[in-house]
Amino acid sequence: MLITTGADVAAQTRSFNQTLIEVLATLPAHYELNDPVASRAARESGEGPFPVPARVDEGQDRAITGRAGQVPLRVFVPPVVRGVHLHIHGGGWVFGSADGQDAALWRLATAAEMAVVSVGYRLAPEHPYPAGPDDCEDAARWLIDNAVREFGTDRLTIGGESAGGHLAVVTLLRLGARAAAFRAAQLTFGVFDLAMTPSQRLWGDLNLVLSTPTMGWFYEQFVPGMSAEELRRPDVSPLYADLAGLPAARFVVGTQDLLLDDTLFMAARWEAAGNDTVLEVVAEAAHGFTQFPLTVSERELIAQEEFLAKAVAGR
Repeated sequence: MLITTGADVAAQTRSFNQTLIEVLATLPAHYELNDPVASRAARESGEGPFPVPARVDEGQDRAITGRAGQVPLRVFVPPVVRGVHLHIHGGGWVFGSADGQDAALWRLATAAEMAVVSVGYRLAPEHPYPAGPDDCEDAARWLIDNAVREFGTDRLTIGGESAGGHLAVVTLLRLGARAAAFRAAQLTFGVFDLAMTPSQRLWGDLNLVLSTPTMGWFYEQFVPGMSAEELRRPDVSPLYADLAGLPAARFVVGTQDLLLDDTLFMAARWEAAGNDTVLEVVAEAAHGFTQFPLTVSERELIAQEEFLAKAVAGR
């Protein structure tokens, strides 16, 4: 499904994309940096095109005990709680944090009337695969076991953006039969094939948030040394998994996103496996567009809030 927009909205999105390309062209690409850890610190201090994320007072820092130690959580509890959403942040498995989207997650919590639990999973390259997936699985199992006591409800959803979308699906697959505890998944411009879909391979060097070399660099950090066949293991690239019995999912991606095929292919396989599936393809939108000041971004955030609220309203 292609989200059709008026000419003025499409023009706004295209104009923003061009400005973003010009800004990013003045900065070194991820794959040109020798030290991912230093690059992460620079991003967190506000160096680059994006401001330092602001923490909100409504967020609570928590932690659970996982198989490798403490897993940090950032928890948002609105006045009315009808469900709980497990959020997994993006950032190429290298960047990002549980408190990196406070304002957006508090907005989701209040609009959808859901507590939101954001996972601070371990990052590569210090902690390559399977560290991040292990932490996300541990957080999901904790939530299944403790949601009623902690939040007063067992109505759960899961989701994430980019690498977070990848980790959300991997988490559901790892849960096996317990994945049924989650009523829905919001999968926003996720990456589902680390062996690279055609859109990833064919994109080239143009840096519109992501590029083909940038994706290769992220994979080198997260899954170093894996062969092409190893990259197609379902726990690494969930596009190749048996998807039967998974919850309803809403997929969204922009037409100007290098990961376009990842969403198109995964949504098709999700539906073919017998799962309820919604697919939204946003005209002209680039990777990460929900974080940009655009009309299509506001429309998409409202759609996500409505999808998740509806998922926990029934039964």
